[in-house]
Amino acid sequence: MGSDKATSVFAFMHRLDRAGIHYDLASVRDGALMVAVCVPGERVEVEFFEDGSIEVERFVSTGKIESSGVLDELIAKHGDLTD
Repeated sequence: MGSDKATSVFAFMHRLDRAGIHYDLASVRDGALMVAVCVPGERVEVEFFEDGSIEVERFVSTGKIESSGVLDELIAKHGDLTD
């Protein structure tokens, strides 16, 4: 991997650090490193790819507070229910 590609992810993380913004690192797709940024009412997933490309996906809260029943719906819809 070229130094410019590594520099971009590190430069982004340093900017977040200087701003006092929390982030997590993850790898959910081959050849990509995700920087997940959470701020009040918003989540941003920034993926840095081996080829130097960057993808950004932003999730903004509606501000609606749900009941705990939504957790059962979440698991029923997305969970692997095989035993």
